[in-house]
Amino acid sequence: MAHSHTHHTHSHHHHDPLAPHPAQPAPWSILRMTLLARLGAAVLVSAAMWAVVLTAMR
Repeated sequence: MAHSHTHHTHSHHHHDPLAPHPAQPAPWSILRMTLLARLGAAVLVSAAMWAVVLTAMR
């Protein structure tokens, strides 16, 4: 008993297979922060890490 095999190909890529994916805009980047904001963030991260270390040493 023969039956047909109909295969539907659904391509979800909308760019050339050899081309890379289109660039997506980054919602946030540390490189867009001002120097003062980066230094402030580094101080906050450092303080939080020191808090963990000092709490662990108790």
